[in-house]
Amino acid sequence: MLRFAHIDILWGLLIIPVLILLFLLVSRWKKKAIASLGQKNVVSLMIPQVSFSRPWLKFIFFLIAYASLIVGMADPQLGSKTEEVKRQGADIMILLDVSNSMLARDLVPSRLENAKQALAQLIDKMHDDRIGIIVFAGQAYVQLPITTDYSAAKLFLNTINTNIVPVQGTAIGAAIDLGMKSFDFKSQTGKAMIIITDGENHEDNAIAAAEGAKSRGVTVNVIGLGSPDGSTIPADPNDPNSTDRTDRKGEKIITKLNEAMCRDISAAGGGVYVHANNSNSGLGIVMDQVKKIQRKQYDSKTFKDYEDRFQFFLTITLVLLVVEFFISNRKNMRLSGLKLFEVKKS
Repeated sequence: MLRFAHIDILWGLLIIPVLILLFLLVSRWKKKAIASLGQKNVVSLMIPQVSFSRPWLKFIFFLIAYASLIVGMADPQLGSKTEEVKRQGADIMILLDVSNSMLARDLVPSRLENAKQALAQLIDKMHDDRIGIIVFAGQAYVQLPITTDYSAAKLFLNTINTNIVPVQGTAIGAAIDLGMKSFDFKSQTGKAMIIITDGENHEDNAIAAAEGAKSRGVTVNVIGLGSPDGSTIPADPNDPNSTDRTDRKGEKIITKLNEAMCRDISAAGGGVYVHANNSNSGLGIVMDQVKKIQRKQYDSKTFKDYEDRFQFFLTITLVLLVVEFFISNRKNMRLSGLKLFEVKKS
């Protein structure tokens, strides 16, 4: 299997048509300049050492050398061998609240962005555990199925915002139920949920859902975001000087962390509750608890070991440039005087 380590460098090959066009224009200009001196056979006698074919040969060598250099810099790699790596870990489903109340700025820069930054740091530290992401507001959606592709996890995490779920509200119970459906219970790995929310549940019975998860061996942990005293919600989350959102009566909307709800959900789910603040996201404490759950071999993953092949192309480049350098634009008069295939008349 062939791949390029730096595939963007291959865009440099687009310069080749430009070089060809420039060379043709210069060659055409030279021809016209020589033609203005007189007939071609007469001019050839006047400048016997000038070769009209060698510039073409030198240019072809240069062009191939340039193309080879670009390919070499892109670092072509060939898959040379495969090996199986046994992995042991747990399945962790992140349930992230994306309701409008998560835009409150009692955590810097906001509850939601604070949670995303903490999750990105968590993903960077993961090795063998599988991770999935569910976003929820008035409804719940699977943003990322259970996977070990941490790069994809961070990519999907960056796309999360409060507009990703069309229905507003906070349906923690629906998110827990969806998380249970997303787990593969055929694999005997330990399973845990981490709910990141401000606890303002308005839609369903989250405690009953957490109890149901616990009955199937899934621990439910909760990280509470926000201030129990409450905070306003900016009308424009992208404007640091934005006015606050108001209700129909024109009064400012205040969103408060419902710690009682968060504690009840974590207790029902057999997990822990942590109140996050600007200096502590709470994920470290929760992950210490998650590490205690059972870890088993859940699959084997095939890795391909790629070997670099840039040396081959750089060698070609060097050889062609050396050859091109030693090709003179002038004819070798000694060699041109040899007429090996001329038949002498007796």
